[in-house]
Amino acid sequence: MDTIRMPERTYYAPKGGHSGQSELLTGRAVFTEAYAVIPKGVMQDIVTSALPFWDETRVWILSRPLSGFAETFSQYIVEVAPGGGSERPEPDAGAEGALFVVEGELTVLLDGMKHVLRPGGFAFLPPASGWTVRNQGKAAVRFHWIRKAYEVVDGLEIPKAFFTNEQEIAPTPMPGTEGRWATTRFVDPADLRHDMHMTIVTLEPGAVIPFAETHVMEHGLYVLEGKAVYRLNQDWVEVEAGDYMWLRAFCPQACYAGGPGKFRYLLYKDVNRHAKLGGAGIAKRTS
Repeated sequence: MDTIRMPERTYYAPKGGHSGQSELLTGRAVFTEAYAVIPKGVMQDIVTSALPFWDETRVWILSRPLSGFAETFSQYIVEVAPGGGSERPEPDAGAEGALFVVEGELTVLLDGMKHVLRPGGFAFLPPASGWTVRNQGKAAVRFHWIRKAYEVVDGLEIPKAFFTNEQEIAPTPMPGTEGRWATTRFVDPADLRHDMHMTIVTLEPGAVIPFAETHVMEHGLYVLEGKAVYRLNQDWVEVEAGDYMWLRAFCPQACYAGGPGKFRYLLYKDVNRHAKLGGAGIAKRTS
């Protein structure tokens, strides 16, 4: 099969910094019972974290499991200086991971093989795969790291690791949109071994998500490019490149792309598993 080369893309990446004493406090950050918006201006030096066993690294932790809100995943933006990285990046043997590079060059070592990810590069890393990561370039690398506890299903194999780049994947147009709304899919939707999907959604200027999606999947949405007005629950929220939206299950959501360029975002969602049952009202099976 021939490799598909898509137009070169740019991806917004935070650089940190601090606000000045003369700036207004008013911002666009929102946290509600149904959704959160973390605008790019919040991603400053003071809110970064360090991680055990990571060298020359800082992270913006955009989401993490919160009881009663969104509980399936965490999402980081990781910044690694030249020479930095980790020989023990993932502390949880049951966690799967997805990496998406927005700036710089990241080298992932897995099973003795080096994989170099550049902007648009994507990696799926199954649980207990023993991967390591290093910045062997001359500039800082910035990438998204999505972590999720993999849900094992009897009779289904754990999916294998794979590496690709957005530039090698043709977007799939949504039916009836003439390509105005399209999705770049890193994971085959028919592959039930996967319990999460990472995609890039692209809306042309003026395109819409024309109904209020209301579904069980939790979302992390990071705006890579452009601007839009998003409907979240009962609110209209303006978002732009560098903003992050965190949606709990069943939060209604829709969108108008504002232009003048494409509106594009990196999307996480949990998929392909039964709803977990529990609680005091669940009857116990008897022999």
